[in-house]
Amino acid sequence: MNQKVKDYVMLFGVAGAIVALDQWTKWWVRENIEFGGQWLPQGLNWLYPYARIVHWYNSGAAFGMFQNGNLVFMVLAFIVIGAIIYYFPRVEEDWSLKTAMSLQLAGAAGNLIDRLLSGKVTDFISIWTFPVFNIADASISIGVAALLLGVWIKDRQEKAQSAAQQAALLKEADSDAPAN
Repeated sequence: MNQKVKDYVMLFGVAGAIVALDQWTKWWVRENIEFGGQWLPQGLNWLYPYARIVHWYNSGAAFGMFQNGNLVFMVLAFIVIGAIIYYFPRVEEDWSLKTAMSLQLAGAAGNLIDRLLSGKVTDFISIWTFPVFNIADASISIGVAALLLGVWIKDRQEKAQSAAQQAALLKEADSDAPAN
């Protein structure tokens, strides 16, 4: 199997699994919790002030920002999905960027499916006073974190490599210098 095919298998495998989980959890919430309602598994009621499952809709961006921008976010999702599919096999062996792109694809696709089917996104994870979100939103956020972590690690590696090269050049220059 050539590398491009392997890349796409990885991209669509990761993204597909997350989209499936996202869509299943949203379906479960719509089927089992009335709109505006809340739920916690038996025995976890002590979590209620801090975390709970709710049934909520969002026509804006992640975490409820920019409400009523459904059409804009559908167009943006198609652009993001297209760009990721196009650029993914062109990315060098950079685990953080490939992971970030897979997670971003999953998040964009998961919420796009909701927007296309119902004109709004189902949100259900409520933690403390943070805006209600879903698996797709979390996937986008974790993808951003993976990208930032990868950039930070790569930057540190490049700085260490540059310092080592500089030290080697200085050592070489010292050994070439005439002795007094």
